[in-house]
Amino acid sequence: MSRIKFMNTEIDNLTMQETLQAIDQLIQENRSAYVVTPNVDHIVQLETSKELKAVYENASLILTDGKPLLWIAKWYGTPIKEKISGSDLFPRLCNMAAKKGYKLFFLGAAEGVAAKAAENLANKFKGLQVVGTYSPPFGFENNQIEMDKIKSMIKESKPDILIVGLGCPKQEKFMYHHCKELGVPISFGLGASLDFEAGNIKRAPRWMADHGLEWLFRITQDPKRMAKRYLINDRKILKLAIKYKKQV
Repeated sequence: MSRIKFMNTEIDNLTMQETLQAIDQLIQENRSAYVVTPNVDHIVQLETSKELKAVYENASLILTDGKPLLWIAKWYGTPIKEKISGSDLFPRLCNMAAKKGYKLFFLGAAEGVAAKAAENLANKFKGLQVVGTYSPPFGFENNQIEMDKIKSMIKESKPDILIVGLGCPKQEKFMYHHCKELGVPISFGLGASLDFEAGNIKRAPRWMADHGLEWLFRITQDPKRMAKRYLINDRKILKLAIKYKKQV
């Protein structure tokens, strides 16, 4: 089994290629699986959120999204093979879906963003079938009418893959609570990936991502929202890294 203990969670220690094979297998098994991609922010939230812990305990795949987590794992002497960020995985997933005839549904992002992402990806990957997109209004999770509408849209379009781009922890909680009843073979919480593919938000240059500086680039793109997350909340990771080092 590829799963290893890491800080306050477990990780599926896979390469990108192994990840795509595991995803394909889960689609074949059709068990309403869902995938989470922990980054520094998730690990910090996991420390105090019981609900997020339950989400992680029930996830079929837990993939490491973030260089700092790879550095910590190396420091622990339990190296993680590869950084599998949602935004790197998403286009590869679409490529596989186009080749194998898997259908996708995009839920999330601002008005029109999911549709734009679908259009761009369909141009990139010939034969890609995005069978539905929907950008829910703010606070939809507390609105029964909205929730029923979303569920029936997804059920009627019968996707093989559901992409949920609502940000953490909203997307993870949505998958945890609704995956089984939606009956989609596999769901992913992919945060800003829809925005990236729609060309709405720029991705960090490859050299920054490779050197663990993606956070710095994200702050320059959206200082209001990202500065607090990266400069205040995520600093807690240092304390946690030391705490869990003692348990290795």
